[in-house]
Amino acid sequence: MKQYVVDAFTDHVFSGNPAAVCIMDGWISDELMLAVAKENNLSETAFAVKEEEGYRLRWFTPGGEI
Repeated sequence: MKQYVVDAFTDHVFSGNPAAVCIMDGWISDELMLAVAKENNLSETAFAVKEEEGYRLRWFTPGGEI
């Protein structure tokens, strides 16, 4: 898994809303995605897996999947 922290809703560094983006080769368990989101402690953590025609995303907050 590769993880990046990006600034959403802005075109300026260190502004906007920070969010984590995790790029994965395959899906991990829901429990592990929630644990990663809790550890990040950001409003959003996105998990992305490349599928046939693009990427599938799942979004988690520290409280659960949205």
